[in-house]
Amino acid sequence: SRIIKRRTVAKIACESGRVKVNSQIAKAGTEVNIGDIVEVSFGDKVIKVEVLELIENTNKANAENMFRLIEE
Repeated sequence: SRIIKRRTVAKIACESGRVKVNSQIAKAGTEVNIGDIVEVSFGDKVIKVEVLELIENTNKANAENMFRLIEE
């Protein structure tokens, strides 16, 4: 969904405990469902989004519709 730009960076973020799904630390393979709350820590900044749609392969324009920003 392009919250984190690259898959390898997302994997590293998960391995270091900076990604949570529904307030639980997520692993790289954690599946998300519509309605889940995802939190990503970027240093001292935390982004919280709600999953609105799941699309297997998407482009940048459609990725914006996959989640709703709750908190930044």
